[in-house]
Amino acid sequence: MFEFGITTLLLLLTLAFIIISSPFFSKISKMPIASVEIILGAIAGYFGLINDNDMLKLVANVGFYFLMFLAGSEVNLKVFLNADKDILKKTFAYLFILYVISVTTTFGFNLNILFLIILPIMSVGLLSTLYKDYGKNEEWLNISMLIGSIGEIISIALLTFLSSYLEFGMGIQLYSSIGYLIAFLLLCVAIYKFTDVLFWWFPKIKVILMPQNDKEEQDIRLCMALFFSIISVMLWLKMEIAFGAFVAGIFIATFFDHKKDLTQKLSSVGYGFLVPVFFIHLGSTFKLESLLSVDIVEYAIIVSIALIMLRFVSSIAFFKFIGFKNSILISFSHSMPLTLLVATATIGYKSKYINYDEYSGLILASLLSAIIALNAIKLIMSYKK
Repeated sequence: MFEFGITTLLLLLTLAFIIISSPFFSKISKMPIASVEIILGAIAGYFGLINDNDMLKLVANVGFYFLMFLAGSEVNLKVFLNADKDILKKTFAYLFILYVISVTTTFGFNLNILFLIILPIMSVGLLSTLYKDYGKNEEWLNISMLIGSIGEIISIALLTFLSSYLEFGMGIQLYSSIGYLIAFLLLCVAIYKFTDVLFWWFPKIKVILMPQNDKEEQDIRLCMALFFSIISVMLWLKMEIAFGAFVAGIFIATFFDHKKDLTQKLSSVGYGFLVPVFFIHLGSTFKLESLLSVDIVEYAIIVSIALIMLRFVSSIAFFKFIGFKNSILISFSHSMPLTLLVATATIGYKSKYINYDEYSGLILASLLSAIIALNAIKLIMSYKK
């Protein structure tokens, strides 16, 4: 028998209340459910209902990794590889403009070198949640996922380099981390090629691994096995686990697309429990007292505006292709790199590269930009209809 103190019981009851009530608050406030969960988590943390609990951290981390896994499961690599060449050209033009402006802004305003990663950073974690609201037939959303997927790979590569550099400096360990990343990417390419050939010659293997009439939920079991296997590999290589989870999700979407209901089943597991716990925990880590600091709030607002405006300017690459409104939707969808921005801020603070006020400002900016972007998308989509 486990013994739980009153603090743990309050924590569990608070989580239960937020998870079940968030959809209702979302409907009343007209805010995205992720934003509601973050805000309720912050309020609960302020009143001490959510504390620094190892069990909660573990479940929240799994929720974050599973969110990245779900994001990857929306990305069919074969579809992207066969994407229209004009879309690919405009995608790389968008990313090129974004990085050029970010570098120019960082050095032009003499900002912390950390902003070379912060300003162009991308994460498809929240972006993938938009499929639940708007479906898979929105052209702007599919293009946005393509851009976000490529952008996230670049962001995670830079974040891996930053983490290693701040921890080890320029040395053999830094070069080893870069080598591991390159080796992992090459291995992913090799596995993709091998699996593609294998399933082409022996298509029945896919059905054996994920049968159509699946009473034992073998498809979910395979996904969970792959999910936890990739986590163990990334831990062993000391690489960013979120990146591995994202790649694992892509593998499932690419080679098991015959299971049309798989994404829905995975979403039920993720968005029904694991992902909400992550958002609630994330909100609880933000100290509401920071809102009383004018400097922190101003810093957060400036960073949030910068994140949105840089992507707005970059979206000119798509103006003539999909129109002004859809281009704006793309820019907003990339303006909520919540998870990776938090990770970057945490790395910078732990390594004493930024102070606590800057750290708090970046955390607030990650929440603020996500709330603004999600609500802006909702407003534009309702106007389009």
